[in-house]
Amino acid sequence: MIKNLKIDFVSDVSCPWCAVGLGALEQALENVKDEISVDMSFQPFELNPQMGPEGQDIVEHLTQKYGSTEAQQVEMRQNIAQRGEQVGFTFSPDGRGRIWNTFDAHRLLHLAQVEGDEDQQATLKKALLAACHTRSERMGDHAVLSACANESGLSAERVKAVLDSDEFTTEVREQMKFYSSQGISSVPAVVINDQHLISGGQPVEVFEQALRQIAAEQVVAK
Repeated sequence: MIKNLKIDFVSDVSCPWCAVGLGALEQALENVKDEISVDMSFQPFELNPQMGPEGQDIVEHLTQKYGSTEAQQVEMRQNIAQRGEQVGFTFSPDGRGRIWNTFDAHRLLHLAQVEGDEDQQATLKKALLAACHTRSERMGDHAVLSACANESGLSAERVKAVLDSDEFTTEVREQMKFYSSQGISSVPAVVINDQHLISGGQPVEVFEQALRQIAAEQVVAK
């Protein structure tokens, strides 16, 4: 009998490790598909909620936030690119260029969750990650966000209506507040069955082992 697990993937589209973590999780899910099925939702987390619409140069931003040098950032970017390649995600060799406010992206992801068809939220999430990390696009630009939403098949009319308003602002902020209240302070954070937390862009085998273990415990609990 196939066991079903609930997964909440808490992340920000501006986070490169979230792209790595998602790719690794999807590979793990493929490896266990004959044993485990999942209902996965993407939940919001803003790494830079105070970021203005003009964005900030990535080197300047990371230096201010983490104290890293440009040379250290280049090394880290190469490491992330290698990890991305292992899970099928392509990073721009020049990095993101700038950091942008991602709140509107989270509002569209919420739209996909509550009104979209099956898999549309996941498709949108991956389109946003590619726009940010593969093509280094402006993630606060409504044209960029609309193009990503179009890839997912969401209604262009609904997407425009959301972006032209403050629709889903309250809902997204409440979700962010909830996950923060649960102790999540960094992403990606993979929450399984509302009680098991896997933090960071873990390798495929870590996710696979955790999925099997949690599924086995679920059977015992029943």
